[in-house]
Amino acid sequence: MTAFRYRRAALALTAAAVLPLTLTACGGDDGSSDAAADKASSSAPAEEKSSAPAEGTPADGPFGPACATVPKDGAGSFDGMAQDPVATAASNNPALSTLVTAVKKAGLVDTLNNAQNITVFAPTNDAFAKIPKADLDKVLADKEMLTNILTYHVVGEKLSPMQLESGTYDTLQKSSLTTKGSGENYTVNDTSKVVCGNVPTANATVYIVDTVLMPKS
Repeated sequence: MTAFRYRRAALALTAAAVLPLTLTACGGDDGSSDAAADKASSSAPAEEKSSAPAEGTPADGPFGPACATVPKDGAGSFDGMAQDPVATAASNNPALSTLVTAVKKAGLVDTLNNAQNITVFAPTNDAFAKIPKADLDKVLADKEMLTNILTYHVVGEKLSPMQLESGTYDTLQKSSLTTKGSGENYTVNDTSKVVCGNVPTANATVYIVDTVLMPKS
């Protein structure tokens, strides 16, 4: 009987000793699982960021609704225009044929092609179509007036979209124009909208606009 009591006491002591160790081991397993989960979470790849520019952020390349009409390949494409000086590049863009005709009549092809690091605000055919035909014919027939108008569309430095956000720039015509806007929305002199901007040519940056600019003086 005494031996039986000793055996029960020994079993009780063994259980008391083993139980804390078991609980500790269980607690350790939980901690390891949590740590592993945290590590896996921290090492998981971050969500891929969108490559689209944030709203209000100037675009790096050509932008604007009219850019969709630019040929995808050939001399009139963006890649093709980048290889030629600006007057030649414009001649390969069907939407600028009236401008090219005006530049030729004014004798400005060589002037524009030989200039370095300029910005050209290039009116589309539709922009010239806003001018009554009789008035446009009169302008095209007057070389001095035509030269005055065309050189007003040229700034003697390359302008980035960021510089167009709020700026005043001297033109080759000797008077100034103003620009404002952000992101992909810019206007020149508050009335002419950039419809395809930041187009590179060999010697110029081109902003295609929807209204012909008229000199202030």
